[in-house]
Amino acid sequence: MSISFKQARFVTSAFELSQLLPDAGAEVAFAGRSNAGKSSAINCLARQKNLCKTSKTPGRTQLINFFELVPDCRLVDLPGYGFAKVSKKMRGHWDQVLSAFLLQRQALKGLVIVVDIRRGITELDQALIDMMANSLPLHILLTKSDKLSRAAIQKSVIETRARLPGPEQSVSTLSTLNRQGLEELEQKCREWLVID
Repeated sequence: MSISFKQARFVTSAFELSQLLPDAGAEVAFAGRSNAGKSSAINCLARQKNLCKTSKTPGRTQLINFFELVPDCRLVDLPGYGFAKVSKKMRGHWDQVLSAFLLQRQALKGLVIVVDIRRGITELDQALIDMMANSLPLHILLTKSDKLSRAAIQKSVIETRARLPGPEQSVSTLSTLNRQGLEELEQKCREWLVID
């Protein structure tokens, strides 16, 4: 099945597990710290400026957002983590909902963990990598790569790869400004969504 990421369209948002779409088909989810560039990465992938709402304010994505490519084939934007201004109660709710979504969802074929290349993998990113390493294929996407020199990018990719538990986890970079690295991200998503 050949699809174009340009066809991505918003379907629904979920706050509770009961509001999730039926657990069928194939999904690739995007997770990451608040302001790591998650929504921008999805917009870049879909070549749409406003598919995902982006904001300079961390913590903007507070729902699980589903974007359909073709029937039963979706991208999922998860709430950013590590944002201090969200209340403790809200954080507790999200930890519960996200853990259940990530560990129990059958449709989920792969997880893209979005990391700001200037910050590198943080404790929270590492905790997510460790939690998911045995249950789901992972891809670390180092965003905002246009902010660094080529040598610094290379160094960051090598350091990131060294932090991953095994060869089944992969790393690539992305600049949403000049779309450098977009092909690699597309390829990884296609692989997981089993699109020929």
